[in-house]
Amino acid sequence: MTFQSQSTRFADYFVVCGLDVKSGLEPDQLSGEHLQCPPLDRPFKSKVLDHYPESVPWNAFDKVAVGMLSFPRGLSFCIQKADRQPDFHSFIITREDGTRTYGSAFIYYEEVTDDKILAAMQTLQHMFLAEVETDVSDTLHIEQVGGNLRFSPGTTKKRTIDNLKIYKSNKDRLYVTKCLCLITQQPFVQPTQQFLQQLHSAVLNPTEIEFSLESYIYNVLYEVPLPPPGRSMKFYGIKSPIFCQRPSVSELPLFDFCLSQLFDYLDIRDIVQLFTTLLLEHQVLLYSSDYQKLMLVAECMMTLIFPYQWQHVYVPILPASLTHFLDAPVPFVMGLHHGKESRSELQLPSEANMCFVDIDARTVEVPEDLPNFPHSQELIGELIKVKNKFRHANEKSVNITTRKSFSTLDNFDSSLKDSRLSNQSCPDLQNKLDILHKSEAFNKISEIAKKTGVWNTIDEFSDKTKDVSTQNDDNDPSSMSEQEITQLNYNNTVREIFLNHFLHIFSSYDTFVIPPNQDMESWLTNRESMQNFDKASFLSDQPEAYLPFLSYFTETQMFATFIDNKILSLWEDPEPSLRIFDGRLKLLKEQVGEHVRHTYAPCNTIEDTENLLKKRVIYVDHVSPKPHTLEGLTVSTTIEPGNFPQLNEKVLNTEPVFKAKSREGAKWRKRDRQLQHSEHLKMNPEQREKYLQEARSKSMRQPKLSDMSASAMIQTNWKFVETLLQEGKTKTKRMLVDKMGHEAIELGHGEVNITGVEENTLIASLCDMLERIWSHGLQSKKGKSALWSHLTSFLELEECKQGNRYLDPNLLSPDVANLALDDFHLKPTEKKGHKRKGSSGRIELPTLTPLPTSITHDLRFVIYTLRTEVLAG
Repeated sequence: MTFQSQSTRFADYFVVCGLDVKSGLEPDQLSGEHLQCPPLDRPFKSKVLDHYPESVPWNAFDKVAVGMLSFPRGLSFCIQKADRQPDFHSFIITREDGTRTYGSAFIYYEEVTDDKILAAMQTLQHMFLAEVETDVSDTLHIEQVGGNLRFSPGTTKKRTIDNLKIYKSNKDRLYVTKCLCLITQQPFVQPTQQFLQQLHSAVLNPTEIEFSLESYIYNVLYEVPLPPPGRSMKFYGIKSPIFCQRPSVSELPLFDFCLSQLFDYLDIRDIVQLFTTLLLEHQVLLYSSDYQKLMLVAECMMTLIFPYQWQHVYVPILPASLTHFLDAPVPFVMGLHHGKESRSELQLPSEANMCFVDIDARTVEVPEDLPNFPHSQELIGELIKVKNKFRHANEKSVNITTRKSFSTLDNFDSSLKDSRLSNQSCPDLQNKLDILHKSEAFNKISEIAKKTGVWNTIDEFSDKTKDVSTQNDDNDPSSMSEQEITQLNYNNTVREIFLNHFLHIFSSYDTFVIPPNQDMESWLTNRESMQNFDKASFLSDQPEAYLPFLSYFTETQMFATFIDNKILSLWEDPEPSLRIFDGRLKLLKEQVGEHVRHTYAPCNTIEDTENLLKKRVIYVDHVSPKPHTLEGLTVSTTIEPGNFPQLNEKVLNTEPVFKAKSREGAKWRKRDRQLQHSEHLKMNPEQREKYLQEARSKSMRQPKLSDMSASAMIQTNWKFVETLLQEGKTKTKRMLVDKMGHEAIELGHGEVNITGVEENTLIASLCDMLERIWSHGLQSKKGKSALWSHLTSFLELEECKQGNRYLDPNLLSPDVANLALDDFHLKPTEKKGHKRKGSSGRIELPTLTPLPTSITHDLRFVIYTLRTEVLAG
């Protein structure tokens, strides 16, 4: 059994959380005391019912954390009269080493059918009603004795009880929350939400799915790969395909939440104040009745502070059992969920230094004496323009769609009149609808009506119209929807604007970094006692308006960590966020010069970064295999509509055996080499364009040999060979110098440092160069590689020389055929060995077999290895 590595799997676990009928109803004591509440309002203990697979080597399953964060406030019960809309939220599990695992939880209500649970809930209901009746009677007795008020005890008691949530076993159906969850290594929020929603929809309508649920879950766990950086992917859910993409190593990190929702939840000025508070490492408490709002606001703020990283407590969803964490006297970002309780009932330890964000009320309370962020007015202005731009774009697209819909409706009305005139003998509605179903105009309007919602009543006329309107769901789109593309562009624009402000504020930060005069180990040992940044000189070089903010910010832990990463980059590869920031800063200085200091210019990199997104949207790099029938699953799981079934544990816990090589993987690796090569060059736009112009001129198609004179032909071929030989010599020398290390420096070759990425790029380009050499002048070649075809032909020729095999000269080129036929007249060369002579007695010792020096030996070994891998794979 072989496991996929961490970098090649989209999802690690599929988890089902909910009520364990074996344990029964257990009150969630960690959520507090709720005995005074009706049983339907009390939180009950949830458990992880199933998770598949059992474990993966790179991500141990944390049963406690997943169960707690899937249901932060425990299980909830309700009856059929209550609102039972499903809900979705994501969460983060932070390990002790700082690494993160991401979860996506889809919560819905499932009907309770277990008799023991129904009986237990009924018992709790009777006990609670008995206490309520007693309390109401006592209260009325006191009021009647001590005052002149007159009440009707029976009426007041009845009204009090009617206002409570009551479960009546003979009339009501009982429902409880259940959670479907996906655990991933990358923060893919939208794709996982779409998959879980489609999975839940399949449970509601099991007749619509083609395969068993195990097939779809198995597919997303084992057969859907993780797209490499800079790649896009399409994989298949239950009803429709799902798209996702990862940015390259030179782009801003992956962020899959919707920043437009952040600007809907909070005012832009409040967002800038919250952003400033976060940078100065104050305590931030998010407050909402929606788990996903807590997660979205927290993650949005974390991505906007890029390239800096929050170094303190970060709990976007604080479980009810951990509310005592709010007493911690350290900076934190926490999200607190509330039910029906009001803000006045919330007891906070200290609010003087805390930023309280009530997302539902759209209010932000910042700490006292909060300084302004540099160029805050320019930042607010840019954000307002972005919000208005995308709002107008959305309104324009809606108006265009609406106009098209109404114009189609006019055409539909005319066709409807024609159909009435030609079918007057069909008075019943069903026959008329049958005629409409055959009309192309009706099919078009049905599709448009479903997308825009302009015409919703047509579905009520006949069940057949539903079949027509759902035809669009069976389509297999080749790219993302317009809404997803707009969200990507919105996120990119806002993030680029915030990064642009950091670039202008800290454009000269590297000149104030104090480089150490010792090695890395000594520096790490004495890190706490050393000064790494000249804060006084840096602040004296800044405008006076910046000082209130910068004097505090340069003392924060996130800024200190940023400077530490800058110093560590002297000895090792730079941290990803630092590398991106320095690359953008270098590009900015090349564009506007050194006068970028103390000035601000609007962001001008939005268009370039949008082009990268657009390219990945248009050209999907990878299409994942579709779900299929599983071999070990002979009978599909029986699904009761609305209830998630017990899955086949054996099938979902069986890891597939993956082949060592695949065509798709080879294609991705080739694209990655090209991407790494272009990124390693680190060219600015002008240099890159110059490089491309030179490459185009070199790769221009040579004139036909038949159109050239003999001397020109010889000269052209000789220049081509010289160029290739010089290129091969240079690249081979660079790799050899790197392998020789200090010996190469002592021999005078100079210090050459080649990273792993560059070495792979050099090897790949060297192989490409060899292929170009052996492909030069060929009219056609056997197989995909000209060099390999040449080597195999040579091996066949050598084997024919050494044996009595017949060689067909028609399979070789004329020169090789003549050479082969001439060589057959020669006697085979005798093997000569070295005979050792004894010191006395002239006794001949055994002959030593010389080491093979022919390329045929290496070729046979390579072919044998390849055949062995194919048979084993």
